[in-house]
Amino acid sequence: MVSDQSQSEKEKQKEKAIDDWLPITSSRNAKWWYSAFHNVTAMVGAGVLSLPYAMSELGWGPGIAVMVISWIVTLYTLWQMVEMHEMVPGKRFDRYHELGQYAFGEKLGLYIVVPQQLIVEVGVCIVYMVTGGRSLKKFHDVVCSDCKQIKLTFFIMIFASVHFVLSQLPNFNSISGISLAAAVMSFSYSTIAWVASVDKGKQEHVEYGYKSDTQERTVMRFLAALGDVAFAYAGHNVVLEIQATIPSTPEKPSKKPMWKGVIVAYIVVALCYFPVAFVGYWAFGNGVEDNILVSLSRPHWLIAMANMMVVVHVIGSYQIYAMPVFDMMETVLVKRLRFPPGLTLRLITRSAYVAFTMFVGITFPFFGGLLSFFGGFAFAPTTYFVSAPHTYITLPCIMWLAIYKPRRFSLSWITNWICIILGVLLMILAPIGALRDIIGNIIDKQYKFYQ
Repeated sequence: MVSDQSQSEKEKQKEKAIDDWLPITSSRNAKWWYSAFHNVTAMVGAGVLSLPYAMSELGWGPGIAVMVISWIVTLYTLWQMVEMHEMVPGKRFDRYHELGQYAFGEKLGLYIVVPQQLIVEVGVCIVYMVTGGRSLKKFHDVVCSDCKQIKLTFFIMIFASVHFVLSQLPNFNSISGISLAAAVMSFSYSTIAWVASVDKGKQEHVEYGYKSDTQERTVMRFLAALGDVAFAYAGHNVVLEIQATIPSTPEKPSKKPMWKGVIVAYIVVALCYFPVAFVGYWAFGNGVEDNILVSLSRPHWLIAMANMMVVVHVIGSYQIYAMPVFDMMETVLVKRLRFPPGLTLRLITRSAYVAFTMFVGITFPFFGGLLSFFGGFAFAPTTYFVSAPHTYITLPCIMWLAIYKPRRFSLSWITNWICIILGVLLMILAPIGALRDIIGNIIDKQYKFYQ
C-alpha cells in the first residue's frame, strides 16, 4: 500500500515536472497587459491592409455591417472562452483541446478541436512566412529601386532565419517583449495606412460600385471578401493558451485580468480595422489594391517604413501562433512517445517546424491568396462557432451550449444559436467564393511556384 502511494507520488511529481517544462504551463506570472498585446498581436495581422479591398467587394452597406457584426460577435465568443477557462472549480483548461474534451468527451473533443486548430495555426504561420518575405522584398525594392532584383525565395529564407532563433524561447512570457513590439508595429502601420489615405484624399473619378463585369463574379468575390474579413478577426485559437500564463486563485481568478486585457486589445483592433477599411475604401473606391500600401505607393520612405513594421509584426505573430503547435508536438513526444524533455528535443522539433513552414512558403508563395479559403473553412468555426477562424465564431458557442445548457429560447440560447448560424453560413459561403478565385487564378496561370 505504501509502495503504491510512493509510486503514485513519483508519477505525479514526474507529471508536474513535464508540465513545468511544456511551453503553455511552464510560466504563470503574466500580467493583464500581457493579455492585451498578445491578443493584439494574434488578431491584428497583415490582413488588415487588405480590408479596403474587401470593402470594395462588399460595398458600403454590407461592408460596414460585416465589419461591425464580426467585431461584436468575436468579442462575445472571446468572452465565452475566457469564462470557460476556469468553469470547473480547481481546474484550468489551459489548451483549446482540453476544453473541447470536457465539452464533447475525451476522443471526440480531440477530433473536433485539434485538426481545426492545427489548420489555423500552421496555416497562419505559413501565410506569415510568405507575408514577412514579401514585406522584406517590398522594403528592399522601395529603398533600392535600382538594385538587382532578388527572388522572393531568398527573402522568405531571411525571414525564416529569425525564427530559427526565436523559436527556441521556451514559453509565451519569454516572447512578451517580441509580442509587445509586434502589437506596437501593427497599430503603427495601420495608422500609417489610413492617415496616408486621408492625406492623399478622395481620388478623381472614384467609384464605389461593384467592379466585376458579371453578376456571378460579383457574388463570388463578395463571398471571398467574407473570408478575408473572417481571417482578419482570427485569434481565438490561442486565447486559452494566453490565459494559461496568468496566475489564478479562488479570490483572484485569471478571467478578470484576462478580460481586462481583451477589452484593451479589442479597442486597439477597432482603432486599426475600422479606419483602415473605411478610409482606404473612401479614398480609392473599387480601384483599391488588395494591399492598401500598394495603392498609396508614395512617399517612398513612408511605404518602406510601413513594410518594415509589417515584418516586425509578423515576426511576433508567427511566434504567438507557433507556440501552441510547439506545445502539442512536445506534449506528444514527451508524454506519449516518452522522449526525455530537454534542450535537444526542443531544438530539433521547433527547428523542424520552422523549416517546414519555410519550405511550404517558398514552394507556394501564393499561399496568402488562399486566405479567403482558410478564413472561411477553418477560421469561422473556431471564432464564430467554436475553434478555427469561422470556428472561432461557432465552436465557443457550441461548447457553451453543451456545457452550460442554457434554457431553450432564453437570451443566452438565442444569442449562441444566432452566432452558430452565422458561423456555419460563413464556413459554407466564404470558401465557395475563394475557391472560384483560386481556380480562376490557376487557369490564368497567376500562381507560380518558387518565385
